[in-house]
Amino acid sequence: MIRPARRRPLVALAVGALAVTVLAGCSPWLFPSPDAASTVEPTSTPTGETVDPSLEGYYSQSLTWDDCGQGFVCSTATAPLDWSNPDDGQTIDLALVRHPASGSKVGSLLVNPGGPGASAFDFVRQSVDFAAHPDLQQEYDIVGVDPRGVGRSSAISCLDDKQADAFFFDILPGQRGSQEWQDALRQSSKTFADACAANTGPLLEFIDTESSARDMDMIRALLGDDKLNYLGYSYGTSLGAHYAGLFPDKVGRMVLDGAENPESTSFDLTLTQAQGFESALKAYLESCTKESDCWFQGSADDGLKEVQGLLAQVDKKPIPNEDGRQLGSSSLLTAIMDPLYSESLWSDLDYMFESVKEGEAGAAFTLVDDYYSRSSDGTYYDNLIQNFNAITCADYPVTTDPAVIAQQNEQLIAASPTVGPYWTYGDIGCSVWPYPSRAVPGPITAAGSQPILVVGTTNDPATPYVWAQALASQLENGHLITYQGEGHTAYNTSSCVDDVVSAYFLDGTVPSSDPQCTS
Repeated sequence: MIRPARRRPLVALAVGALAVTVLAGCSPWLFPSPDAASTVEPTSTPTGETVDPSLEGYYSQSLTWDDCGQGFVCSTATAPLDWSNPDDGQTIDLALVRHPASGSKVGSLLVNPGGPGASAFDFVRQSVDFAAHPDLQQEYDIVGVDPRGVGRSSAISCLDDKQADAFFFDILPGQRGSQEWQDALRQSSKTFADACAANTGPLLEFIDTESSARDMDMIRALLGDDKLNYLGYSYGTSLGAHYAGLFPDKVGRMVLDGAENPESTSFDLTLTQAQGFESALKAYLESCTKESDCWFQGSADDGLKEVQGLLAQVDKKPIPNEDGRQLGSSSLLTAIMDPLYSESLWSDLDYMFESVKEGEAGAAFTLVDDYYSRSSDGTYYDNLIQNFNAITCADYPVTTDPAVIAQQNEQLIAASPTVGPYWTYGDIGCSVWPYPSRAVPGPITAAGSQPILVVGTTNDPATPYVWAQALASQLENGHLITYQGEGHTAYNTSSCVDDVVSAYFLDGTVPSSDPQCTS
């Protein structure tokens, strides 16, 4: 079960029982061929390019920008529900926010924070200086677009807050992995899927990453940009890579930070990410051993065994929280993962582990709520986790063969003894999804594109470094930028990476070799 990526200071990106990975191959069904014969003369867009007549109304629409405070302007664009049938009259809304360039504008810079399911609108609106450094804001309009299904755009709707609490926190009956447990997981997942279908409607079938990449090209044209300048974090790298694969000639300056590997299967990605979190946890434990008041005694390997013992303990006997929730192994693992996204948060783990050892669940649930973007009293979810589950089920095909699943589970547990046992059977959730994924994993080359920078952090738990290496090698004009460090993504963490990214966006400078950033 793939865990999503997140970025501070945004709300946490969450994971649930349906979670899988977030990459998809390029499928021709999504879009009419540009070479298809037509008896109608193509129509010009705001950029002067021509489009198929079926897309005229979308690519030539006029955006109305309203002042939305603090120097931002906001607008709404209309996109076809189904890019393979844009004439059917069904449309969706896409919400945009723009921070106009403070100096001489060279173009727009679209930013996406990841997820899938995170709000790019909120990311830019609430933390524009984190989304893109002030030096970039001088020359670029910084633009956030909520992808289809997300936030202020036409959005997914599944569970109310009370139902979400039950879905995410109820302890499943039976021993983990038993038939009783699997049946309960399948039923819980089906309840979620049915609610998404009933409350979202036709949109649910068309929330895949490729459709969002098509949306992004339309937005590029409506902003008046001949080429797309783009900064994507985490899952945002998947969105950017798919765009580059579909529209290589429209790629301007593109940076993909915390990359995902589009050619891997969902199990490949689950396995690699489990190893990534295991590695990050061990790095934290090694750091803890250097402190006189570390919550465990011995080596980092001793610490891993103690963590494994705590997970097994709460799996058998969950710890009750004062709000009625029970801290089982899934919630405890989420609480462990939350601070591993940034080395600066590792101290949160010290107190959490100490409290769990004493039989208290409050500190763990504080971290879980942070990860899930849930208010402490359960009266608010930002819906991100439900977006995540829905979009990823749309993006990735599932494995249902019991023999294959059993073999994968053994491999996962062997490769990641702490995390792996709790990430098995992840495809059960998406196996009951109402719209089977049509995506096919495969490499993305973006032949003929401009240079694309791919940034990878060597001990990134959520998007392991090997994914950045893989994507950079697949792209015909990919350039790997390595940050030797801990945590998820590197921009705004490494001054060296910041300098490389700024020089690239401002001057088009591409490093002659990987700078191997260490600070």
